[in-house]
Amino acid sequence: MVEPSMLISARERIRATGERLTAPRERVLAALLGGANAQSHQDIEHALGRVRVDRVTLYRVLEWLVEKRLAHRIAGSDRVWRFGIAGETHASHAHFECSRCGKVQCLDEVSARKIALQVPPGCRPERMELTVTGLCAECP
Repeated sequence: MVEPSMLISARERIRATGERLTAPRERVLAALLGGANAQSHQDIEHALGRVRVDRVTLYRVLEWLVEKRLAHRIAGSDRVWRFGIAGETHASHAHFECSRCGKVQCLDEVSARKIALQVPPGCRPERMELTVTGLCAECP
């Protein structure tokens, strides 16, 4: 169930892009805002509860949110995309993925700005992905 405060925050963030506010965009972003971890399509559908967003619309909204930098996309080792809220610290940061339950969490304190990275001369990095795998606190 999406909380009213998350809907208000989602509405404000979408309006700040200058783009059209739609109910699916608002609901999906609110579901992401209410999640503690990065969420799969299925997790988001579950979080929406009785408010249904058809699957194609959900995929399009998530792509739009990533394009507008309101969300970021993480590829899990299970080949399932998971989505989380983007912010200034989410440009290039690391993630922790539980190898048992598949939960993905952002490691905001590990960012590309803090890692000494050298690329070949003439190359310009745009994005870095780093995923630490192991067992989360909830998996024995």
